[in-house]
Amino acid sequence: MKDFKDKVAVVTGGASGIGWGLAERCADEGMKVVIADIEASALKQAEKTLKANGAEVLAVRTDVSKLSDVQALAKNTVDAYGGVHLLFNNAGVNTDISLRKPLWENTIQDWEWMIGVNLWGVIYGVEVFLPIMFKQNTECHIVNTSSMAGLLVEPQLVIYAVTKSGILSLSEGLYIQLKEKNSHIGVSVLCPAFVSSRLFEAERNRPASLKNTAELPKSLPTAQLVSQFNKVSPTLSPEQSADIVFKAIREGTFYIFTDPLVQELFRQKSKNILEGENPERPNIGLMKP
Repeated sequence: MKDFKDKVAVVTGGASGIGWGLAERCADEGMKVVIADIEASALKQAEKTLKANGAEVLAVRTDVSKLSDVQALAKNTVDAYGGVHLLFNNAGVNTDISLRKPLWENTIQDWEWMIGVNLWGVIYGVEVFLPIMFKQNTECHIVNTSSMAGLLVEPQLVIYAVTKSGILSLSEGLYIQLKEKNSHIGVSVLCPAFVSSRLFEAERNRPASLKNTAELPKSLPTAQLVSQFNKVSPTLSPEQSADIVFKAIREGTFYIFTDPLVQELFRQKSKNILEGENPERPNIGLMKP
């Protein structure tokens, strides 16, 4: 997909972080932009900012963990703009750093929350929007946001990594199936390293029914942990991330990386697998116990 002007883009998690960068870029490309987010105040501000810059925007409050919300998002999109050409299944959550406990200390609520948003959100997005794209006789593209955590072994991000590796497998299978059908729909998977966002503040949007009320362990503040990350890999802005994503869409690239570090770490993991070695923490000196 190379021509974006006057096409329709849907961005979940579009009010902050990577999603906001993508929404801004869609507007800059002359697209009609539908931004979906669970946080009403941030969504309203994002809509206001894009409209002030002359963009044609529709904001739809959406909880992507609910099929009915994603179906409503699709209906609102089609009713307003007649179709959808570019879908970013981007919404995602992670527990606050203070909740990064051993696996056996996480709660079922932690699992349900993150699987619901991160994985089911992408599944619902594909299931609901793909039939709409099939009916359109024009180029379309889907970008699913995974993570470097979907490719690597990181013991302090187990639940998050489970959801993100699921997104990776879903995207790979969907890409091959569509390619074998010579479909007009392209697929990419975004595996970012560190992009400026409010991911580690996602607890603000966790439903009350899925709250983790267990005592929290002491751990590094977000700012200190990010500082450690930046010694190895710089944190990109959402705008820089969007530049990389749109370049990949234009070139038909499936795997989208924001930092070559991710590929190097995956190479380490692959080497261990091929040589029959046991799992080990990525050799980047980060997030040590």
